[in-house]
Amino acid sequence: MDHAHHGDRPAPHGGPAGWSGTPWSMAARATLHCLTGCAIGEILGMVIGTAAGLHNGATVALSIVLAFVFGYALTARGVLRAGLGPRAAFKVALAADTVSIAVMELIDNTAMVAVPGAMDAGLADLLFWLSLAGSLALAFLVTTPVNRWMIGRGKGHAVVHAHHGH
Repeated sequence: MDHAHHGDRPAPHGGPAGWSGTPWSMAARATLHCLTGCAIGEILGMVIGTAAGLHNGATVALSIVLAFVFGYALTARGVLRAGLGPRAAFKVALAADTVSIAVMELIDNTAMVAVPGAMDAGLADLLFWLSLAGSLALAFLVTTPVNRWMIGRGKGHAVVHAHHGH
């Protein structure tokens, strides 16, 4: 389907086309879904990297890779349950989550690195955990309008909704 012209095409939820017709609650749910996979990978990567004494760059890289892996896996799991085959499910996960995960990872890792001492704090340090929680919360806040805009154009999590029967 050609999505170059959106003027009179309804948004996936049946409202007017464009991001202004997409409910914030729908965007927040999509972002929360994405955040779940991202947070699992992000936290796991930060914990592994910190515990193993990896350089900060390697820890961030590991967190990003794991965030994409877990983010895609959660989406693929849902569309596999809806009856799609593995290849189709992977394509849906890529289409649905790539931009959202990328924005989320850019924000949360930038925030984590920007907090003085957070990347050098140990796992027993409150600074590490507060910085990580704050970075993920900030990522959620920044990514929600991005997801709202994408859903309003039939992209991002709108692709998943088409396969879940929403």
